[in-house]
Amino acid sequence: MTSTPEHPSPAPLEANIKGILEWLALAHGRTGSEDADQLYQQLLALREAPIPNIQRLKLLDLLFGQAERVAQAELPGLHEVSLPISRKLRQRVRILLDVLETLTQDYFNTLSELFDPEGTGSSRVPHTSLRRAMQTIAWQVRITHLIAAPTTPGLWQILHAAYSTALRLGLEDFPGPQGTQSIRQIYIGILLAATAQPASFSPAELEFIGEFIRDFIPSIDLVESPPPASGGIFWIDLDKDFPAHALIRRTPPPDGRILYFSCAAIAELALKERASLLQGTPAQALGLPPFADSSAGPGTLLRLNRLWGHPSKRRFSRRRQSYRANICSGLGNLWHLMKSAQIPRDLSEWMVTNESPDGYSLMHMSGQTQHLRVGDIVALQALGDQSEPVPTWHVCVIRWAVSENPEHIELGLQILAPKATAVEITHTYALESNTVAALILPATPPLRPTQSLVVPAGLLRENTRRIILMIEAGNLEVREVQATSLDEQTSAIEIFSVLPDD
Repeated sequence: MTSTPEHPSPAPLEANIKGILEWLALAHGRTGSEDADQLYQQLLALREAPIPNIQRLKLLDLLFGQAERVAQAELPGLHEVSLPISRKLRQRVRILLDVLETLTQDYFNTLSELFDPEGTGSSRVPHTSLRRAMQTIAWQVRITHLIAAPTTPGLWQILHAAYSTALRLGLEDFPGPQGTQSIRQIYIGILLAATAQPASFSPAELEFIGEFIRDFIPSIDLVESPPPASGGIFWIDLDKDFPAHALIRRTPPPDGRILYFSCAAIAELALKERASLLQGTPAQALGLPPFADSSAGPGTLLRLNRLWGHPSKRRFSRRRQSYRANICSGLGNLWHLMKSAQIPRDLSEWMVTNESPDGYSLMHMSGQTQHLRVGDIVALQALGDQSEPVPTWHVCVIRWAVSENPEHIELGLQILAPKATAVEITHTYALESNTVAALILPATPPLRPTQSLVVPAGLLRENTRRIILMIEAGNLEVREVQATSLDEQTSAIEIFSVLPDD
């Protein structure tokens, strides 16, 4: 009878290491993301190789460099995706997330010798492994935000554990190489991105938010008691698999390992940068990304100021529902719908899962969704038993979108008005030029005491006067109005309060 050797033969071990090194040599200089699956296989091969920790770390660092290359190549393709993303793209993203998750776990595992009383120690500074574990987590969070998907279960717990380890070792403020972020700054940056309610922003806005956090993050302390005299207070439980919660919305458990932080400083900074942009200072002069010069840039900064500095409780409780509704999306489609009152062909059907006086949560049932974008305007009409005696199209704005798999997408809608009027807009001195399709929303006191004008983003500014509106309602009606204030601003539309221009 042949006995099984207690130790693996050196031949398979050498073959594993040789295969990884050969693949790294072939991958050197590549720029695309097509070989993510091959990279994942190399990580699995390294995981199975019983080699000394110092050698494992050297190979992990080389594979980390390839993961960075693959992630940077894949991210631009996620900026303009429609939801839910295609099955093919989701499969590619899944492989990339598996690569990053494996790197996170393996870097964390290399730190186990620090807590082994019989360990011999390593010449490797644990700060590097902790930084790289947190960087791979940051990429995972960023990718899931862009595709509106939930993070992998346990990811937040691993992040909190990495920061807790840095605290125990006194490495949280150890500077990164070449003046890059410390572990505390990486950790705070990930928390800030999550507290900004990423499901409520478009991919372009999310990328801008990420750059703003990276370049403008102030010194934010994580403390064991709530900071005094601050409105934007958030807390984390280091033992729970959740990001930060706003203190005004949820109270921490009495037995948790709780850390608090205030977003007041970065919220005020966002408001300050917005004011500079509105005064005409270009984004480059402020050190902001080019997106800040777009019509959506100042609006994004204003929303960040509110989300970070002035989080609020939910105004209304939601009631569970289960009825179907049609959705018509896009300003142009709504304009044709309100003008002709004819049912469009490209409607999509949804299930209303809950509602409140100011909005709905919906689950997609059928129809096309590729044109849906967070921040766009839509109209909703209830069907079946919930349909109204006089069919009504409620005008809403998409506040958030979540997609957990290729066949599933959920939306959150905020109601703007129970109806809208299609108008054409032009200026006094350009009546002969092409007009712009827009909508007039009725006043809805006390929230909107005057009528509102919905226009494409970037068309008007606050206090614009002598705006000519042409309305076809049997006869042609012409009105002259002024835009008094900007009430809503997204990457797709802007909504202004309007008054008669005397």
